[in-house]
Amino acid sequence: MRLSSETLSRLPESVARPGYDRAAQAAGIVHFGIGAFHRAHQAWYTDRAMAKGDRDWGIVGVSLRSANVARQLNPQDGLYTLTECSAERNRMRVVGSIQRVIVASEDPEAVIAQIAAPETRIVTFTVTEKGYCRAADGSLDPFLAHHGSIYAFLEAGLRRRRDQGLPGLTLLSCDNLALNGRQLERLMGEYLALKDADLRAWVAAECTFPCAMIDRIVPATTAADRKMVATLARLDDDGAVMTEPFSQWVIEDKFAGARPQWENVGAELVSDVAPYEAAKLRMLNGAHSALAYLGLEHGHAFVHQAVGDPAIRPLIERLMHDEAQPTIKAAPSQDLQAYADALLARFANPALQHRLIQIAMDGSQKIPQRWLETLAANQAKDKQCPAILTALAAWLRHVRGDNAAKWGPVDDPMAVRLADIWREQGMEGTPRALFGEGGLFAKTWQASEADFAALAERLARATA
Repeated sequence: MRLSSETLSRLPESVARPGYDRAAQAAGIVHFGIGAFHRAHQAWYTDRAMAKGDRDWGIVGVSLRSANVARQLNPQDGLYTLTECSAERNRMRVVGSIQRVIVASEDPEAVIAQIAAPETRIVTFTVTEKGYCRAADGSLDPFLAHHGSIYAFLEAGLRRRRDQGLPGLTLLSCDNLALNGRQLERLMGEYLALKDADLRAWVAAECTFPCAMIDRIVPATTAADRKMVATLARLDDDGAVMTEPFSQWVIEDKFAGARPQWENVGAELVSDVAPYEAAKLRMLNGAHSALAYLGLEHGHAFVHQAVGDPAIRPLIERLMHDEAQPTIKAAPSQDLQAYADALLARFANPALQHRLIQIAMDGSQKIPQRWLETLAANQAKDKQCPAILTALAAWLRHVRGDNAAKWGPVDDPMAVRLADIWREQGMEGTPRALFGEGGLFAKTWQASEADFAALAERLARATA
C-alpha cells in the first residue's frame, strides 16, 4: 500500500507527520527544481513552519522536463517521508508542504498560472548551476535561456501578474552560486532586456532577489532506501528522501512581501549572506568535489570511503584549513575552524551512502566557485594551493574520460567541448586552453607558470 492522505493514519507512531490541516492551506510558494534536495531542505523547513502555525505556504513544485518526481509525488498527494540517517539511528517524518507537482514541458500554462496566482508570493529555485543558462563568461546564454528555461516561465507569469495589477514576487535562489540572488537578478534582467524592456523595469521595481546559503547533504535515494522506508513506515513511498541530521539555511532578509516564519524552525535571516556562502562553497563544496574526483580515481563509490582514505584525507584537510579558510572573511558568529572539523565528521557518516559520481556531475559549472575563486584569492597573496591543484588534475582526467570504464560516461553540459579540447590540445595544451590567457575559465582564475608546472607534474604522475 502506498503513502497518501488516505493511508497516513496507518503509519506507526514512530513516524512523525504534518501537524496541520493540509487541505486548508493555500499554495504561497512555487518551486522550480523539485528534486531530493528541495524536499530535504526548503520543503522541510516550510512544513515545520506551518506546523508551528504559519498558514497558506503550501508549495507547488515545477519540474522543467522530467516527469519522474510528478509520478512519485502526485499519486501520494504530495506526501513523502524524510529520513535523517546517522550511525546511531534513523529518524523519519512525513513532510506535507508540497501540494502537487507540475511538469512544465507537459503543461506550461499551469506553471504560468501558478506564478500569476494571487496567493503566490514567493518563487524558489534549486535548478542546479546549469539551470541558470550561463555562458562561460557568466553572462546569459540566450540560446539556452529561450528553450524551456526558468526565465521563459517567469517572464510569462510575471507579465500576467503585472497586467492583473498584482504585486511582484520574491524570487529566491537556493542554488550553489556565489551571490545567487544577485546572479539571478542580473540574468533575469539580461533575459528581459532581450524580450520586454517594460516588464524588466516592473520586475526591477516590484520584485526582490534575496541571496541564500543552503546546506544539507542529500544523497540520491536508492531502491534499498525505499525498501527500508517501506519496512519502517509499513507503506510504500516512491518519493522517499534520505538525508543527514544537520541542516542550515541562511537567507538575506530582502522579501517583496509576506514570507513564512522560517527563522522559527532554524533558518537564519541576515543582512549579508556572503560570509556563510563563501564558507559553504569553498570549504564544503570545494572539499566535496575534491573527494569526488580523487575518490573515483582511487576506486571509491561513497564520500565516507574517500574521506577515510589516508591518501586523500590529508589533501581535504589542507584544502579546507590552509587554502579555503584563509580566503573567507568570517561573520562574527562564524567559527571556521569548528566548521571544517564538523564537515569532516559529516563526510565520514557511513549511513548516508552519498555517491561520489553524483557529486562529480556538472563539474564545469561547479569548479569556478568551488575551486577557482579560492585559487584566485590565494594567487593575489602569492600563495599556491597544492591540494586544489591536485584535485583540479583529477577533474581534468575525469573529463578526459579516465573514469568512464568504471563509473560511466562524463555527465557534464560541457562534456563534448572538454573532450574536444583534450583531443586537440593534449596533456600540455589542455590546462592552458582552460586556465591560460583567454582560456575557458580564465575569467575566474588565470594560472601562473608555476601553476601550469604543478598541474603538468600531477597529470604526468598519474599517467606514469
